[in-house]
Amino acid sequence: MALLHTPYDGSSQPFSVGLKPIADEDWLEVDDRLEKQLLEKKRLLAERHDRVFRAEEETLAAQREVLDLVLSHLASRGAPKYQLSGATVEVAGLTVPLDLFAPLEATARIVQEDLVLMRKGADGYRLAAACLCFPSSWSLAEKYSRSMAEIHESVPGFNDGRMGAVVARLFDNLKIGQLVCRYNWSIYDDPKLHHPEPRQIAPDVGSDQMRALARLFVRVERQTLRRLPVSGDILFTIKVHHDPIDCLRRHPDRVQLAGGLRDQLLALDAQQLAYKGLTAHRSTLAAMLERLTD
Repeated sequence: MALLHTPYDGSSQPFSVGLKPIADEDWLEVDDRLEKQLLEKKRLLAERHDRVFRAEEETLAAQREVLDLVLSHLASRGAPKYQLSGATVEVAGLTVPLDLFAPLEATARIVQEDLVLMRKGADGYRLAAACLCFPSSWSLAEKYSRSMAEIHESVPGFNDGRMGAVVARLFDNLKIGQLVCRYNWSIYDDPKLHHPEPRQIAPDVGSDQMRALARLFVRVERQTLRRLPVSGDILFTIKVHHDPIDCLRRHPDRVQLAGGLRDQLLALDAQQLAYKGLTAHRSTLAAMLERLTD
């Protein structure tokens, strides 16, 4: 199994803004998990709609902007897995009638990314609408309509360090047509994509290191930001790559990747470690990764 993004190799640093420019053609990703992830989105939207979709009424026009932007992007790329025919989109064996759903939900049903609309108000940017099917340990119900500072209040260094101020300036200065991207990583002990609960690895992870390694997953989020040209809102996309850590064992760059993940794990301070839910297991995980570098 290929690992598409490996920010823990030293190309990105945890708990930093780390934004890099990307080209428009690289905005959204389509990979071999398209069908599986769209089916999971469909299930979650049917069974847990209020937990994974929220939108302020005043965002309807901006939601349509998002839909038009994504459809234009897919059409310009000539995406072979998509058939675009006005009122419907056929993708991965699914037919999505666009007019049947709120525009942001319709958009989220045809791409692997989760979609979040940030709108500027008196307290800075707030989460005004989102389709969030694959959260990494945060709840849309809890963060909906909250400001950037409130959303990130549990993130070490965001509000009591430079990160929050840097992000606020970025949001204010992001230009139409400018696309930026960042990555982060976390570790989980199950293959689920829908993770609204706090991170917590099972306590028996260290009982047999190599056996435990086989059931751990490294979860990488690829996040992009762009300003919508009419509303001025900022669209935040999140693409989740949830891969078994055991993939590192067979990777040609095993030593570099396992060593990089180990080094970043060991460099986390106490608050950062607790935020990632790894306080009890850092030493064991580091030892597992060390063995992969042999």
